[in-house]
Amino acid sequence: MAPSHNHTTYRLHDGSEIPAIALGTWRSSNEDAQKAVKIALQNGYKHIDTASAYGNEEGVGKGIKESGVKRERIFLTTKLWNTEHKNPEAALDASLKRLGTDYVDLYLMHWPVSNDDDRESKDEDYDYIETYKAMQPLVETGKAKAIGISNFTKERVQKLLADKDVTIKPVVNQIEAHPLLVQPELTEYLTQENIFVEAYSPLGSQGSPLFNVPAIKEIAQKYDASVGQLLISWAVQRKTVVLPKSVNEDRIKENIQTVHLKKDDFEALTNLSGKYGVQRTNVVPWNVF
Repeated sequence: MAPSHNHTTYRLHDGSEIPAIALGTWRSSNEDAQKAVKIALQNGYKHIDTASAYGNEEGVGKGIKESGVKRERIFLTTKLWNTEHKNPEAALDASLKRLGTDYVDLYLMHWPVSNDDDRESKDEDYDYIETYKAMQPLVETGKAKAIGISNFTKERVQKLLADKDVTIKPVVNQIEAHPLLVQPELTEYLTQENIFVEAYSPLGSQGSPLFNVPAIKEIAQKYDASVGQLLISWAVQRKTVVLPKSVNEDRIKENIQTVHLKKDDFEALTNLSGKYGVQRTNVVPWNVF
């Protein structure tokens, strides 16, 4: 069966609906993000993911306006950067101004790490849990419809949820996930806690080895799908939110077309790391994994 447009949404624990496929905008310039967002929204996407650190929120906002799609029909996510941990409200206000909107549907803590303003090394004297607590009032003000986390290990999520002053459970944990980084233990734990997994770098990021794995190519051919479509389909079938990034019009249109995988093919992709090894593509100076 050829790929078809994916309309899947999931219900988060706060009752809101999140589209399963989002346009990712990491490493997109303002100009590229503006064009990509406009194309995506005009071709059926309902979910856009950006971040303060991406430096393209203005472009994302312009793309939303140019698309002609009403703001209330779009699920918009941005993220709190490491140097902004001590004042999340001011950081969100700045993001909202750049985006040209008065709220985001989801505001994520980008990393469980606070950095000083002038360096990338970990600032040991500020706890990410204090940052999360300071994010909670943003839901009450309506500036963020929901809050969540990103790049959290199981242990860090457990520590967060154990704090008595954490009264708003994160709705998602955005992590790197693809067939060579399935993260089964973390995913199972998050599912038990009713926290959705959002998968970034679903195609394995730049220079991805996933595009050169013969088994992946063979399965994709069976479904008359591209490798990218296959990997996105696998992610959706795992019931994760998936964030493929592209600035190419044809690729943007292609990435929202998915297939339903047979059980054997789904399991073959899930078990690929047994043969090719676990591979994390997003490595940062403050590695917290």
